[in-house]
Amino acid sequence: MSDLSKRRLKLWIRLLGVTRSAENRLREFLRVTHATTLPRFDVMAALYRRREGVTMSELSRMLLVSNGNATAVVDRLEAEGLVRRTPSAADRRTVFVALTEPGLAAFETLAADHEREVDAILSALSEEDLDRMTEILKRMGKQ
Repeated sequence: MSDLSKRRLKLWIRLLGVTRSAENRLREFLRVTHATTLPRFDVMAALYRRREGVTMSELSRMLLVSNGNATAVVDRLEAEGLVRRTPSAADRRTVFVALTEPGLAAFETLAADHEREVDAILSALSEEDLDRMTEILKRMGKQ
């Protein structure tokens, strides 16, 4: 292995460590501050982006999780009145899921606090750091 290859491997390990650390901090923040989980936040965020509602299959694809995982989270959100399921008029096997009005309001509060926490997590980065890292990560994503 070349020196450059070893450096790339070290960078990969550092990226994973930073990502895991930030994700763990967000998980703890959501648990302690809002008595919720990151998967619930992710489901609500996906539904917030698609206010008209999505099928359960679309939701699973959007979140890159199994239908079973998405269903379990949606079941709990529905029991709390934060989402609603609506059968499709065209196909009885298809069910649309969307945030309710209370769900929209709850998510907006969560999202604002989530943004503040991400801002705090990344607060050591300058605007120049953010610009450079964003450009680098975009370049990596095109491979």
